Amino acid sequence: MPEPGDGRVVVAGASGLIGRALVASLRADGTTVTRLVRREASEPDEVSWDPTSRPLAPEVLAGASAVVCLNGASIGRFPWTKRYRHELLWSRIQPTQAIAAAVRALGTDAPAFVCASAVGYYPSAPGDTLDESSPPGDGFLSDLCVEWETAARHAGPDARVALLRTAPVVHQDGVLGPLMLLTRFGLSGPIGSGTQVWPWISLDDEVRAIRHVIDQGVTGPVNLTGPQRATANDLGFALARRMNRPYLLRAPVWAITLALGADATRALLTNDMDVKPRRLLETGFTFHHETVEDAVAASIPAR
Repeated sequence: MPEPGDGRVVVAGASGLIGRALVASLRADGTTVTRLVRREASEPDEVSWDPTSRPLAPEVLAGASAVVCLNGASIGRFPWTKRYRHELLWSRIQPTQAIAAAVRALGTDAPAFVCASAVGYYPSAPGDTLDESSPPGDGFLSDLCVEWETAARHAGPDARVALLRTAPVVHQDGVLGPLMLLTRFGLSGPIGSGTQVWPWISLDDEVRAIRHVIDQGVTGPVNLTGPQRATANDLGFALARRMNRPYLLRAPVWAITLALGADATRALLTNDMDVKPRRLLETGFTFHHETVEDAVAASIPAR
């Protein structure tokens, strides 16, 4: 169970999709939130920081119950050039290292450290199921996640560290964004075979799962994924039905690879990963959205 604290939660990456929703959820329940911002602080709940140039003062975290790190450049920006790969890596590693150092400095008085990671940690494994005990893959995104989690573990032997291996979030500002544009113009359809299993989670359950990890004192890797497997076609069909549009035009893998690059295509679209939320279920978490169809319906108003 969580160690005593003042109930306050520190959030880095509070301006992103998940961060905004998490802060709103915490505040709605009366939890005090401190946001770490990379600009001059302008609100009473903000603390300015720059993890690229100076350490995070440990006293910023002192007394808090948890610190949540959600920083990272979008993996949905293409192509993954050498320069952008560097940004994808260091936009995650530097904030994580800075928070880990502050947590380590506080020792046994430190808050729980809840650090983002991703299901990209895992390999493509058609026909198999993957859980938190499964090994990492060997591509760029897997290597990035391994380094990311290693940086978080530098918080030290006394630290309570949770590693959130999050699936793509089924939301208009998440994985649905580009798919909705294609669907709106009648251009959606199977990507390759369309039978590859895609991990997914609703935004509501993502936020609830993060809060569950904090409240229950869960540590180690935690898969934040929906409980029911879904293929690329399941997601595409659900979106097309919700938007009352066809789902017909198959996108050949070679064309996607030409547009996005081989690593991005493999990591985000053609990998087959049936990732199970074992740790969440073992610790008593219940999902509001158990199927990808439920998650799509929650995000897209009925037409």
